Amino acid sequence: MNQKQHSDAPENREEDVLTNRQGHKITDNQNVRTVGNRGPMTLENYHFLEKISHFDRERIPERVVHARGAGAYGYFEAYGKVGDEPVSKYTRAKLFQEAGKKTPVFVRFSTVTGARESSETARDPRGFAVKFYTEDGNWDLVGNNLKIFFIRDPLKFPDMVHAFKPDPVNNLMHPEGMFDFFSKSPESIHMATFLHSPWGIPANYRQMQGSGVNTYKWVNKEGEAVLVKYHWEPKQGIKNLTQAEAEKIQATNVAHATQDLYEAIERGDYPEWELCMQIMSDDEHPELDFDPLDPTKLWPQDQFPFLPVGRMVLDRNPVNYFAEVEQAAFGTGVLVDGLDFSDDKLLQGRTFSYSDTQRYRVGSNYLQLPVNAPKTKVRTNQSDGQMAYSVDFASESNPHVNYEPTNLGGFAEAEKEGKDHEPHYNDRLVRQKIERANDYKQAGETYRNFEDWEKDDLINNLVNALKVCAPIIQEKMIEHFTKADEEYGRRVKEGLANALEEMEQENVTSSPRADEAVKKAEDMGHDAEPY
Repeated sequence: MNQKQHSDAPENREEDVLTNRQGHKITDNQNVRTVGNRGPMTLENYHFLEKISHFDRERIPERVVHARGAGAYGYFEAYGKVGDEPVSKYTRAKLFQEAGKKTPVFVRFSTVTGARESSETARDPRGFAVKFYTEDGNWDLVGNNLKIFFIRDPLKFPDMVHAFKPDPVNNLMHPEGMFDFFSKSPESIHMATFLHSPWGIPANYRQMQGSGVNTYKWVNKEGEAVLVKYHWEPKQGIKNLTQAEAEKIQATNVAHATQDLYEAIERGDYPEWELCMQIMSDDEHPELDFDPLDPTKLWPQDQFPFLPVGRMVLDRNPVNYFAEVEQAAFGTGVLVDGLDFSDDKLLQGRTFSYSDTQRYRVGSNYLQLPVNAPKTKVRTNQSDGQMAYSVDFASESNPHVNYEPTNLGGFAEAEKEGKDHEPHYNDRLVRQKIERANDYKQAGETYRNFEDWEKDDLINNLVNALKVCAPIIQEKMIEHFTKADEEYGRRVKEGLANALEEMEQENVTSSPRADEAVKKAEDMGHDAEPY
């Protein structure tokens, strides 16, 4: 391994001497304590018990989604403007106000549905989560590489993830669950179109876009709000892979994107993105044929252009993957003054789910970990909980007071730095989907905007997945694709008919190629005698 060596360090320096977690120096780290050199081992082996019990707990619960990831540190530099206008017209968030102002960041890229050691060539959305360590505390911008999503209602999220995960009986991946879900969720056709095209397999993390996906709000000093969408555009250009190209890479490296990011930063080829905003007035926009809060839709750039607001550079790799990348925790509810939520239902569902997940996965004190802790002084009356190692306490406050309000020297409320944004509501409490669903128009436009090679790869990927699905799912998906675009549906239908004629077996446990690999392993295996 090409790691930096400290060859000039003297041997056995005091700070290099091995200890246990209690600080006791370890003089023998090779042998447990036994009765004679052959054993048995005795129970008072404290060093061994501490070491092995910690090892048994080295893996915290894996993320249900976004388990495979890579991360890096850097900075965000503001332009002081949004497009050609002063940014203060739209938001009072301090990190955007001054041209040249830099805010430290940590970014975690990820695949979504695969397990922690899954391949980074998987056909899957890529997570793109940015933690800004601002002067007003942390801001997490948590999104994906693709600018839309499969669903618009958070109630469907657990079902969606279950449909995308391995079969609960045999633990094998099979496309039928995913397409069964798609067939009953027409709003997903737009995202399914992107996902099964080359846009579903970015070439690496450095050369992919990022998006906040959901609609947020910016709020200025007067409490006036606008709807916004966030977009990260890579200065390195954008590169995607076909299925065939991805399979060639996966054959030799399942972590190529992590390696690419790490090596680029190590050699000083720092990746950079420009943050662009789309801005829309805060109303329902009846002139549009879709709801602007719908996360399955793109905002047309000719009506809502991308306006640059700053740039992000990643220039430092983590020192320890587990401590900094695996334990990094993000939440869509982590906003600073001048940023706000829209009424996007999916965003509001994510806002509970994300931070709740971190408390379960990493622990109630996950915000005390260095990668998650804000750079500002933390002052709360929250305390205790598993693995608490610090107390939110200021020297001028009374340590006996862990509540508010108080007359006895505890923490006090801060003064407001701008007027509150107070949206008005007057409607019935209902369970209904949005009125302007329009599930097929943008899916068709996306298909027609693809280049020919992208269309070919899309059709091939859809056919290969659908040919092992139940006939009713095939029929429904063809119907959806046809509603999006006549040529789109026809090509999938024709390709599927040809593929079904060529299939040698009807019952496929995972995929035809996976079934073929199982048979090959048996046929190609070499006999061996027992030893």
